[in-house]
Amino acid sequence: MNVQLKGDLEENKNIFTRDKKEENSMLEGSIVKALILFAIPLILGNLLQQMYNTVDSIIVGNYVGSNALAAVGSSTSLIYLLIAFSQGTATGAGVIISQFIGAKNSKGLHVAVHTSLAIAIILGLFLSIVGFVFSPQILKLMKTPDNVMVESVVYLKYFSIGLVFNVIYNMAAGILNAVGNSKRSLLYLAIASITNIVLDLLLIRGFNMGVEGAAIATDLSQVISSILAVYFLMRINEDYKVNLAKIKLHKEMAIKIIKIGLPTGIQNMVISLSNVLIQSSINVFGSKTMAGFGAYLKIDGFNILPVMSLSMAATTFTGQNYGAGKIQRVKRGMYISLIMGLVYTILTGFLLLTFDNSIMGLFTQDKDVIEVGIEAMKYFCPFYFLLSILHALAGTVRGTGKTIPPMVVLLFSLCVFRMIFIKWVIPYFNTIQSIYILYPVSWAIGAFLMVLYAWKGKWIEKNKKKVDYRKK
Repeated sequence: MNVQLKGDLEENKNIFTRDKKEENSMLEGSIVKALILFAIPLILGNLLQQMYNTVDSIIVGNYVGSNALAAVGSSTSLIYLLIAFSQGTATGAGVIISQFIGAKNSKGLHVAVHTSLAIAIILGLFLSIVGFVFSPQILKLMKTPDNVMVESVVYLKYFSIGLVFNVIYNMAAGILNAVGNSKRSLLYLAIASITNIVLDLLLIRGFNMGVEGAAIATDLSQVISSILAVYFLMRINEDYKVNLAKIKLHKEMAIKIIKIGLPTGIQNMVISLSNVLIQSSINVFGSKTMAGFGAYLKIDGFNILPVMSLSMAATTFTGQNYGAGKIQRVKRGMYISLIMGLVYTILTGFLLLTFDNSIMGLFTQDKDVIEVGIEAMKYFCPFYFLLSILHALAGTVRGTGKTIPPMVVLLFSLCVFRMIFIKWVIPYFNTIQSIYILYPVSWAIGAFLMVLYAWKGKWIEKNKKKVDYRKK
């Protein structure tokens, strides 16, 4: 379908006939209710995704050993690096789709959905090939110890095969989330999580396949979730219905998606690169420290991923209301998102610190490994509220289509500052504690800068009329 993106918005306006039972409109009614109804499936979905990643580590740690646990942990930051750009692209697609929803532009929505899936397929195949071919070289650059190198390479190679399905699922889920149907992505993640747990036990404990079995279990789970999500998009009778024959790159739309998603993608990649450098600093302390820190990062996800889900909810809420010209509603949504994030992170931080020993004991019985994880917990948990402030504000600003300012703030605080710290501070205070403290300090810097921009920056016009962002 050839759509003249620079045409008059009114020519493409159409009254949507969406099933209200399936979708959560964010344009009317209670803001708290809209955000909660949209965010809860996202939070539960991300927690489920984190759960089946965590189950890999729990089963590997208990049935294979500490070295295998270290191998899985050492690959985590690298895996995030591989998929970081695709996540940014999905964000760009979500912003555009949510703004088309708010503006009731059905033709633009149709083109955006099919272009988004085409981008996902291309990126996914590229990432799978890169991860499979270059994993040994990258792990060596990360100073992975020799005693866990073989298992690290095996895990990463097999995991990389499934990256294409991971990217496709994330894009399909992003489309569903952007139109307000986050319950579907939750359902498919629940199915994938159960599948992953069953396959983990079967392949690792039953067939003694070690880290190879853990990676294959995750791959097959991602295949299932991606197929279910795309199949749903193919059969639903809505303006965002997918026709496989129409999945292709529409040049103008692809440029729009990449233009908005590129800053977030670059931000994600560079931040992930800084995490890879931090992991390299962790690796020099040996396999016990790698295992303990890697295990805690799985727990860390149960705090960070819900914060990211709230940020995504803020982005979608802002995108729809900004597209409809409801500026005051955008501002109220920002404050409510902040409060929700603060309440969640303070509560979970308290619970993690209260049950620290029991939680770390799920991964391994090795006391040295458990102590490493508990110490990391003490440095991280009291300060997660700073991360919630940073991402709630970044998500709101990003929903208006202004992705560069959040990118700059996140890059400086979570990447540039961290790299400077690693380069100039770690060599003089070469302890694991100096690495731990780097995280909350970088969160504090990011939160301060994002608050300053949200307060003083010109990211939203006070008297803005209905948005035609295609002319930007």
